[in-house]
Amino acid sequence: MNINLEQLLLEFKNNLKIDYDLKKKNWFNIGGITKLYYKADNLKELIRFLKKIDNKEKIFILGAGSNTLITDKNYNGIVIKLSNNFNNMSILSDDIIIAGSAVSDKSLSEFAMDNSLGGFEFLYCIPGTVGGGIKMNAGCFEREFKDILISIQAINKSGQVITIPSKEINFKYRDSGLSNDLIFLSASFKGYKKNSDLIKKKMIDLKKKKELAQPTRVKTSGSTFKNPLDQSSKKVWELIKDSVSLDKSFGDACISQKHCNFFINKGNAKFEDMKKLIEFVSKSVLKKTGVKLETEIKILE
Repeated sequence: MNINLEQLLLEFKNNLKIDYDLKKKNWFNIGGITKLYYKADNLKELIRFLKKIDNKEKIFILGAGSNTLITDKNYNGIVIKLSNNFNNMSILSDDIIIAGSAVSDKSLSEFAMDNSLGGFEFLYCIPGTVGGGIKMNAGCFEREFKDILISIQAINKSGQVITIPSKEINFKYRDSGLSNDLIFLSASFKGYKKNSDLIKKKMIDLKKKKELAQPTRVKTSGSTFKNPLDQSSKKVWELIKDSVSLDKSFGDACISQKHCNFFINKGNAKFEDMKKLIEFVSKSVLKKTGVKLETEIKILE
């Protein structure tokens, strides 16, 4: 280890854990031990921590864990989780909301509804946080984070706070292109005035549509693969359905019968089981259709 662990534990003892189990920290319910797990209380402390680490260790920022597959071997790095102090929302002006990066997408859509701001309804159906949503330009029902984002506030691994306007971010489908060295702190979003009852109706309609099409109340991490960018290609679920028997499984890692781009841990799936299923489906689709799939979920190993 490149850092003085004893000194670090002394300074951040309440919020720093050694050999921390990550299994319960993600929706797949798969994962092993991380060398260090740090829960950042506030910005000042986070800056201090990053300066102590001095970019000598690999760092992974864990949000809601809804889009993440974590190795069940030891992760030789530091997992950082932002505390509830990064979970605040406020109205900046008539149509602008500022939200901390630990705010859940669902909470942000509800806050917008309470303040009669439209444009945030789609977030009601995304099971992640603002930070993760920005990082991967999350979206559904023809809307994405880039459509409402004004700017983000972030911190780099040297502990320097920066602001990035949305127009400087090269957003693509399920990708922001932003450096992995950045930890998102907060963001500002623009909506438009709309009757809150109409907003609520749209949110409920979208949620019903989602629940009809996708598995709920199971151990899954959402869409496994991105849809191909080639407009002439089929949707990813169609490609999987055409290429793979949906009964295929590795251990307890299986394909959802309701939506075959959702993979499920039906009991006690291991990291290798889920990884083998992802690789098998990817290779099968390539062999059958010639389409190379790209994973949407983040794999931490």
